[in-house]
Amino acid sequence: MDVSFIMNELGEERELYFNSIAPPIMQSSNFSFKTVGAMRELLMDEYSGYLYSRGKNPTVDILRTKLAALDGAEDALVFSSGAAAIFAAVLSQVKKGDHIISVRDPYSWARKMFEVILPRFGVTTTFIDGTQIENFIEARQANTTLVYLESPNSFTYELQDLRAVAHWAKQHGIVSIIDNSFCTPLNQQPIAMGIDMALQSATKYIGGHSDVMAGVLTGSAEKMKQIFNSEYLNIGSGISPMNAWLLLRGLRTMEIRLQRVSATTHEIWPKLKAHPAIEAIHFPFDPGFPQYELAKAQMKDACGLVTIQLKTQSREQIEQCCNQLKHFLMAVSWGGYESLIFPACASVPENEFDGTNPRHRMIRVYFGLEDAGYLWNDLQQALDQLV
Repeated sequence: MDVSFIMNELGEERELYFNSIAPPIMQSSNFSFKTVGAMRELLMDEYSGYLYSRGKNPTVDILRTKLAALDGAEDALVFSSGAAAIFAAVLSQVKKGDHIISVRDPYSWARKMFEVILPRFGVTTTFIDGTQIENFIEARQANTTLVYLESPNSFTYELQDLRAVAHWAKQHGIVSIIDNSFCTPLNQQPIAMGIDMALQSATKYIGGHSDVMAGVLTGSAEKMKQIFNSEYLNIGSGISPMNAWLLLRGLRTMEIRLQRVSATTHEIWPKLKAHPAIEAIHFPFDPGFPQYELAKAQMKDACGLVTIQLKTQSREQIEQCCNQLKHFLMAVSWGGYESLIFPACASVPENEFDGTNPRHRMIRVYFGLEDAGYLWNDLQQALDQLV
């Protein structure tokens, strides 16, 4: 299905809302019925229509239709955050006594779920280096029911071989879930490679304006209905109609925004790699990246995020470099119009900083929609002070 069709036409029955170009915001919590029979029918199967916006809503459904199509999936659910999508997806696939295999460095709130919440209910997790399929094979237990992937991850960008993991998981009846936030469906199609469910933070590239939080989960119609009727409704983590409308607006320009972000990223990362203040860079489409060939094989593009590793082992110098930037905001997340940095040392108490630890010297850079030369000049002036 053509991306332009999905973004601009799919799911939009304009004749039903006065031929308006923009879809309506159905800002209603409740929906009424003309007969007892009609109400009974929806109470018996809330997934089939509009009963209460905690479940389904017409504006949200337009968005769901588009997001499922972008992922090449049968259906989609939209949550109030990416963390909520992770929570519901994982919780739906495990029970007491089950075992999960997760990549070593997942998103922080996924890790907290695996390490803190699920053990309270008798679910255990093994964290592995996901770059080798052999590690999945070795970690499998008789009670393994779920494998959790993040490819690439969002700081050092390790990949998993999605086709190989999906094939192995299906052989053993294990459900596979991937966080596809780095790539989005425009640059990577996990469902087509055999992964059961794909999720992403819609807060980032889909929203694109740093003004809405949301998460997306896609997969088979059977799995989405199962999750809708249990975790989705029970947790109450659905998205509001207004936020769904903001995401629909973001989708209109998502493809062209990613093209701009990509052009800037590919113009600047080689300059960063060549700068004398930088010891190393981490970026999946750098030919020197350890999994470069795999990245090229399963990703259409890599853009937006590049992590630099500074040579200096001084926390003060690293912080000074960050503080000297004039046109990069210092913040978490990515995917908006604005360029950002996230210094790893900000996550480390001052007395625990270790200059010999490469991770502590890393700064994640996100390239937004500003002019590439404008951004490079800012990075260069800050980095030059370290030479």
